[in-house]
Amino acid sequence: MMEFVTLNNGVKMPMVGFGTDAANAELTYNEVMAAATEAGYRMFDTAAMYGNQDELGAYLVNSGLDRSDYFLTSKVAQLEQGYENTLQAFKRTTAALQTDYLDLYLVHWPKFEPFFETWRALEHLYKEGDVRAIGVSNFEAHHLDRLLTQATVVPAVDQIETHPYFNQHVLHNYLTELGIQHQAWSPLGRGAVLQDETLQGIATRYGVSVAQVILRWHIQHNVAVIPKSGNPARMAQNIDLQFQLTPTDMASIDALQRGERIMGAPDQNYTEDLW
Repeated sequence: MMEFVTLNNGVKMPMVGFGTDAANAELTYNEVMAAATEAGYRMFDTAAMYGNQDELGAYLVNSGLDRSDYFLTSKVAQLEQGYENTLQAFKRTTAALQTDYLDLYLVHWPKFEPFFETWRALEHLYKEGDVRAIGVSNFEAHHLDRLLTQATVVPAVDQIETHPYFNQHVLHNYLTELGIQHQAWSPLGRGAVLQDETLQGIATRYGVSVAQVILRWHIQHNVAVIPKSGNPARMAQNIDLQFQLTPTDMASIDALQRGERIMGAPDQNYTEDLW
């Protein structure tokens, strides 16, 4: 049974979404997305820089789902930022996705310039009703502090790298104070995290996968997640989270924090286009 979070503007968003970048899957793109839909995912996360918006849009319009049945997120890339550039990027995105609106539109990475102009474009789209909610991705506290000096709409979501080896608890608490929903990209941490002995022990006791333990840990911290997989069995596991971790288990996972990122810090990309 899907859990939802209510964003700061009243929009309801699924706590578990599907990361649609299926570049390494052995299945075709349509097969991956069909398996995700069959598993019960109704939130799909994409971005201009993923290069899959045309494929995703074609799949969704032929999926048999009504547009109101699913929650669709995309992001404006760093090279598309600026007021007019962002508005044009949004038009390209909605055309590719074959939709009249997005449920959530994010600034993919903070850029020092243009900064306020990009957010002003998102506010325009929100106020015009083209987007149900707007937010940011990879923004740290000082980026948010700067944004809020001029923003008239507080971001609804901040999508940031978060997993047991990089738990973002300090930024999470700040987002909570601001009323901004924390959403985790790479919530499973890839590779090494899934081999962690503490997590494997907890998973064995609950009779679930390590991935399920990690995703349940996120949700119990009120962190929304967008796991991705090209394996139908794992897709089904990743959305089947109807169990509760004990406070002791939650604390054990919290203690795995190492401060280890998978990608570089956002400030490495703040004044340059590194990715």
